[in-house]
Amino acid sequence: MRRREFITFLGGTTAWVATARAQEPRRVIGLLSSITFSSYLGADAAMARGLENTGFVEDKNISIIRRSADGQYNRLPSLASELVRRGVAVIGCADGPAAFAAKTATSTTPIVFAIGTDPVKVGLVDRFNRPGGNITGVYHLLTGLASKHLELLHELLPAARTIALFVNPGNPNAHVYVLETRAAADALGLQVEVLTVSTEGDLEPTFRIMVQQRADALLVIADPFFIAWRKQLTALAARCGRVGPGNFTLSRSQNRA
Repeated sequence: MRRREFITFLGGTTAWVATARAQEPRRVIGLLSSITFSSYLGADAAMARGLENTGFVEDKNISIIRRSADGQYNRLPSLASELVRRGVAVIGCADGPAAFAAKTATSTTPIVFAIGTDPVKVGLVDRFNRPGGNITGVYHLLTGLASKHLELLHELLPAARTIALFVNPGNPNAHVYVLETRAAADALGLQVEVLTVSTEGDLEPTFRIMVQQRADALLVIADPFFIAWRKQLTALAARCGRVGPGNFTLSRSQNRA
């Protein structure tokens, strides 16, 4: 084949490949989160960069369906089922509660998670080297650090004896964190008071209970809900530090600080 014919052939082949790719149906990715995606600072943009590095660009050769429970964990099962019905190629789960909901919704659609709890210990996968089934992901160590969190708090506040622990009962991983924290507290001779918070409306009443119980310090479980409401938690904690039992009052505007 002469040079000119080869160049013509190469150009035609390239154009054919580009046309064929343009005609391919877009792959659809489902993303599931317990809280708004914006609450995970920069995560959405980081995912977009990662996809682009592997040749996938949203609205060009892939489409992304995002579904968030907005802190209402009881919505996750229906949202996961919706993604399965829509035939997504894969479900990406931003947190543990979302991963459990996706696993319950499908045993065939691939699921990729990023969670802070040991996925083997909580039964999300069978083992680390061979997760099994249709689910795999990334485990960033959080609950395994429960004892370290308490030890650090004890070093900062050695006089604190009663520790309030905020837990979201809707999180399937909550019991693991509670067990680890209680074990660490026993070793340090501390008392842990577990208080449950699952909605924004629970925040102020639970802080009031914490003050009435004369807790010396507060630990907050690693949970997407508390990430989403971190500003409110900080404002309420600061308010608690300036009052004593019986005179803990907040206006609605302060609660939304």
